[in-house]
Amino acid sequence: MTDLLYAVDGAVATITLNRPDRLNAISVPMLDALSKALVEADGDRSVRVIVLTGAGKGFCSGLDLKDLAAGRGIGSDSVAMPARFDLRNAPPIVLHQVDKPTLCALNGAAAGYGMDLALGCDIRIASDQAKLAGGFAKRGVLPESGGTWLLPRLVGWAKACEIAFTGRTIPAAECLELGLVNRVVPHDLFAKEVRALADEIANNAPLAVQAIKRMMRLGLEDSFESNVHQVYLQLLPLFRTRDFEEGVAAFLERRPPRFEGR
Repeated sequence: MTDLLYAVDGAVATITLNRPDRLNAISVPMLDALSKALVEADGDRSVRVIVLTGAGKGFCSGLDLKDLAAGRGIGSDSVAMPARFDLRNAPPIVLHQVDKPTLCALNGAAAGYGMDLALGCDIRIASDQAKLAGGFAKRGVLPESGGTWLLPRLVGWAKACEIAFTGRTIPAAECLELGLVNRVVPHDLFAKEVRALADEIANNAPLAVQAIKRMMRLGLEDSFESNVHQVYLQLLPLFRTRDFEEGVAAFLERRPPRFEGR
């Protein structure tokens, strides 16, 4: 579908929300397409990093409220409610579960659902023109796509409450101060900086990077002792990989490693 673009360049898969005329507001078909694109990238052995971004001047303005007002969007009577809730294939769940590193290229404003998507990525690079707007309370709803889980873990309870209860817009510089983004870069250097970081991650051993992410994700709910044991069980098969042999050889030979993901 043209509302969501998927492209692979080298070891980097880029998923682009592509409704620039609507600031990339999420439609019903885009939800399924986004989940499928994430699953495809996660299963592609050639892909080592997933970049999520938006077309045009905005990242994502949230769920399409114009569609909702017209009676055909998410939350309207025209979209049938399921007999039971099954969100296993919903984008926030899929985004949380993929093992490939996810990098949000926050090219502009991210509001509502778009803010949750951005926060759901592992790393966020923001243009100096970007901003986050969690205006759920101003619309009579709540952060339904991971925000209530993510925000307290990213900024602490008190700051999360302030952001969520006020629903105010946070400019890029303040996002950096709060720890909501990893870095802020001038807009004209934005694409270059995103690609440089993606390539830096992709140059490392992909199986090790994915194992690191998996163990950190599980560690959010594990005890320290449980996590140490699980990490050790992840370590044993990595010792038997070609990438481990290559990493050691490259270190001893004082050269850059050439990892294969095997």
